[in-house]
Amino acid sequence: MIKYSFVVPAYNEEESLSLFYRHAMPVFERLDGEFEIIFVNDGSSDGTADILKQLCAKDKRVKGISLSRNFGQQSALLCGLAHARGEAVVAMDADLQDPPEVALQMIEKWKEGFEIVHARHKKRAKETVFKRLTAFLYYRTLKKATGLDLPLDCGDFKLLGRKAADAVLSLHEHARLLRAQSVWLGFRQTVIEFDRPERVAGKSKYTLQKMLRLAKSGIIPNSRAPLSFPLQAGIALCLLSVAAFIVLGVLTGMGIGYGGLTAWLFPALALTAGILSLNTGLQNLYIAEIYEEGKNRPHFVVSETYNLPEASPKNGGNEGEHA
Repeated sequence: MIKYSFVVPAYNEEESLSLFYRHAMPVFERLDGEFEIIFVNDGSSDGTADILKQLCAKDKRVKGISLSRNFGQQSALLCGLAHARGEAVVAMDADLQDPPEVALQMIEKWKEGFEIVHARHKKRAKETVFKRLTAFLYYRTLKKATGLDLPLDCGDFKLLGRKAADAVLSLHEHARLLRAQSVWLGFRQTVIEFDRPERVAGKSKYTLQKMLRLAKSGIIPNSRAPLSFPLQAGIALCLLSVAAFIVLGVLTGMGIGYGGLTAWLFPALALTAGILSLNTGLQNLYIAEIYEEGKNRPHFVVSETYNLPEASPKNGGNEGEHA
C-alpha cells in the first residue's frame, strides 16, 4: 500500500534527474510508509527519457511517464496526480530547488490534520532582481485579481492529501493552475517556510514567454476583474468628459482662450481608442479561454509508462475518470 507519492515534472532535466534521485531516496526512506516517486517527462528533447528508464529499471519505487510532447508544467503535474496512489501527494521540482527535507516537514503537517500544505519561499538563492521582482508582483496581482486567499510567494511545491488530490482531478476546466485551484478547494490548509536553494544543475526552463503564459492562466480563468475594467474606464471617461465640457464652457463664458477644441481632440481620441482596444483585447482573451474549454481536449497524452499498472490513465480528459 503506497502511503506517499512524490510527483516530479521534468522537462530537459537530464543533468538533474539522477542527482534528485540520489539526494531524495535517503530522505524518503526515513518515512513511516511505502512511497513512490513519479517522474513525468514532459516531452523533453534531451536525454531525460533515457535516464528515467534507467532509474525505473533499477528501482521499482521510481515510476516514469513520458508525455507525447511538451504540454507544460501544469499538465505534467496533473498527469502525475492522476497516476499517484499515495494517501499524501507532494508536487515538487526535479532541480532540487524544492528540497526533499522540506517535503518531510510538509508530511508532518499533514499528519496534524492539514489536507493541503503550501511551501513558501523565504529566500531565493542566486535569482536575478528581475526574477524576484516579477515573482513578487505576480503573486500579489494573482491574489488581488482572483479574490482567493492565496498564500503569498508559494509556488507549486505543496502537499495534497488524498481528498484534495481527488478534488483537483475532478475539476473540469481546461485551464489549470495548481497554486490557485488548491486554495479554491477550501480544505484545511497551512503554510511552511523554507529557503529556496539554487538549481543543482542546468538552467531554468521558464522563459519570459512561459512566465507570461503562466500569469495569464492564473488570472484570466480565475478572475472576472479584467472584464470589469472597461466599464470602470468608460465611467471614468464619461465623468472626465462632462467635467471637461463644463470647464470649457466656463472658460468660454469668461472669454479666456484655451487653445481651441483641436487642442483637446487628439489626446481624447487617443485615450478613447486605447481603452476600446484594451476592451477588445480582454474580451478576446476570455473568448479564447471559452474556445479552449469548448474543444475539450485532454490535458496530456501519455506516450510511455514505466513501473506503472497497465490500467493507468493514458490521457488527461476533463471528465474526471482518472481520479
